[in-house]
Amino acid sequence: MTFDQLPLTAPFLRALEEEKYTHPTPIQEQAIPVILEGRDMIGCAQTGTGKTAAFSIPMLQLLNTIAPGKGRRPIRGLVVTPTRELAMQIKESLDAYGRHCSLRNTVVFGGVSQHGQVNALHRGVDILVATPGRLLDLFQQGYVKLDQLSFFVLDEADRMLDMGFLPDVKRIIKLLPAKRQSLFFSATMPDNIRQLANTIVHDPAFISVTPAMSTAERVEQSVYFIEHPDKKYLLLHLLREGNVRSALVFTKTKHGADKVSRMLSKAHIHAEAIHGNKSQNARQKALKNFKEGITRVLVATDIAARGIDIDNLELVVNYDIPNIPETYVHRIGRTGRAGASGEAVSFCSGSEKSFWRDILKTIPVEVPVKDASAFRNAAAEEKKADTGNEPNYKKKVEKLLQEEAPSEEKKGKRRNRNRNRNKFRQGASRNKQRDSR
Repeated sequence: MTFDQLPLTAPFLRALEEEKYTHPTPIQEQAIPVILEGRDMIGCAQTGTGKTAAFSIPMLQLLNTIAPGKGRRPIRGLVVTPTRELAMQIKESLDAYGRHCSLRNTVVFGGVSQHGQVNALHRGVDILVATPGRLLDLFQQGYVKLDQLSFFVLDEADRMLDMGFLPDVKRIIKLLPAKRQSLFFSATMPDNIRQLANTIVHDPAFISVTPAMSTAERVEQSVYFIEHPDKKYLLLHLLREGNVRSALVFTKTKHGADKVSRMLSKAHIHAEAIHGNKSQNARQKALKNFKEGITRVLVATDIAARGIDIDNLELVVNYDIPNIPETYVHRIGRTGRAGASGEAVSFCSGSEKSFWRDILKTIPVEVPVKDASAFRNAAAEEKKADTGNEPNYKKKVEKLLQEEAPSEEKKGKRRNRNRNRNKFRQGASRNKQRDSR
């Protein structure tokens, strides 16, 4: 099937042609006609199969059939998504697919000043893409009005309806008009989440193009069983020996992401870290560098798992094994997107084996175990070469990897502290001399 066989109008077929999209993915083929009929829907498809286009295109077409009235445009479509990165990517999709219609959209999220976002809302928008916290803040301040909303999309519904997001989601639902079309899209849909979603949507169509817990078919998966202190050496070995041009490495903690990024940089592998403690500008810059190939390795926590969309990403590394199987699905789904092939490698230490067993129970494929002996021999030789064959090479390498070279900012702070300390000592000496007279 091609897009022109779907009930799409000329402006959107033209935009798809300009984007060089000719054949819809399974979720797009099934979802677009249902949404255009005006039905509520729950859509379940693995990451990278085109969920964003599956709801963006029909929403744009439905809203485009109703001309906005006079005065400032009211918000008629709302897309709520869990991360800033994903919100920005949805806006980019709306811009691309809606370039030949007169609809306006904007995006709001936390971590940056709300001034520019408020100005965009004052000018009037038809579609608002938002993260929950900033949406509720702007609503409470009176900048967002949802009384004329007719289209509501909850993206990544399993994460948004998880315990951490549930209170915000319930508050948002209470703000919406009862008469609306509601869509839920997610890569995974556990039974309890589906039951909760059914209490919010009305008589929904349920579309699932993959099993409830499937992983990307085109992703070649493997696992190394290795102790945690050796993970850094295995990562260096894979990046060097495999000639990997782009790799996304997932860690459990923000501190771990920074630590791995510093270790790679010291090994002359250009790497950057992205996590919740980074400013929005820093995160955007790191993503931009990674997409453009300036940065070879991006080290991330799971906050980025739902928001990174990189074409031709070669390798995903689970540096730390996630304790939730659904998180594993989202992580490896960053590669092998849109028909491309990819590879996902997991490093499993002894303390993480129970997490790995839980993952194997929920994915319908066997994951081969890679032999780490060849790596260990290569790593031992590398350690000896780096330390002149001295017997205490491991301690020296560990120290080298753990040491953090002081930044210019830290050097400046250190100089200021020394200067202030010297001034204090000089003042104390003068006072002592004066008191002795």
